Amino acid sequence: MNAALPATPVAPAQLSQAAALRAEAAIEPDLPSTAAPTKKTQIIAIYGKGGIGKSFTLANLSYMMAQQGRRVLLIGCDPKSDTTSLLFGGRSCPTIIETSLRKKAAGEAVAIGDVCFKRDGVFAMELGGPEVGRGCGGRGIIHGFELLEKLGFHNWDFDYVLLDFLGDVVCGGFGLPIARDMCQKVIVVASNDLQSLYVANNVCSAVEYFRKLGGNVGVAGMVINKDDGTGEAQAFAEKAGVPVLASIPAHEDIRRKSAAYEIIGRPGSPWAPLFESLAQRVAESPPVRPTPLSQDALLGLFKGETVGRDVVLDPATMEDMCAGETVTKPSLEVVYEGA
Repeated sequence: MNAALPATPVAPAQLSQAAALRAEAAIEPDLPSTAAPTKKTQIIAIYGKGGIGKSFTLANLSYMMAQQGRRVLLIGCDPKSDTTSLLFGGRSCPTIIETSLRKKAAGEAVAIGDVCFKRDGVFAMELGGPEVGRGCGGRGIIHGFELLEKLGFHNWDFDYVLLDFLGDVVCGGFGLPIARDMCQKVIVVASNDLQSLYVANNVCSAVEYFRKLGGNVGVAGMVINKDDGTGEAQAFAEKAGVPVLASIPAHEDIRRKSAAYEIIGRPGSPWAPLFESLAQRVAESPPVRPTPLSQDALLGLFKGETVGRDVVLDPATMEDMCAGETVTKPSLEVVYEGA
């Protein structure tokens, strides 16, 4: 009978390292914080459906904040590069991406004065995006933020950095602030229509997904733009568990002045109290965990005839697909007994 081989001795250092690793793995992660941001600079990402009025809201909000004595940086992260157009009276400023390509071709470095411009205390810039069919908009945003870091983004001294993000697609570069905790909180801009609330719900779903993975970004609230009083956006906010920070009415004076690239969020203007209140609530509202709605619950906010909720799904057949009768051929699949 063969004698048992002696066990290979384990060094004390290996034992202590293994014990330390097990102890570290046993530590539960901290619960996501829902407290108000404590950093001096609040970085806030604003999301919404394209054309819903994010740029209008942000231009007037940032202008009012600056007039209240706050240092504000507005960064357009929409490939349309239209975030700052209202702020600059319809003029478009050179984007970071196009400036970077031009400077690189000339063998020159990008300076802050090439991409950042100011008006009445508001600092603003556009990340930009690739030409149609020549690249990914989300990747362009990632490239833009990489360049901002080289320009010293983390050393800049602002009270608020407002990021204007397209909310139709919450993936890749467009989901960067939520996925990588680049901001403390998110604000959604929506209206009383299904598509904008669908986008708002998608943003809430993205926030909740990354919170479950240990992220800390929350939703500070919703701005209802072009509010016609029908109440769907208000109902969505209540069900999703996020506060309404402001309701901007569907008013002809606002539409006309916005179309003429005129800032209405000026102290002393008829609309000043609206944006003064919005600025205060944006500053003070803590990030909260939203409760995304299911598709049926989202449709339930609207009248059935408005969204076609009474439509029944009618499954198609192979005869439908082939526009005629089909012949069922025997299967060549081998089926084993007991499988």
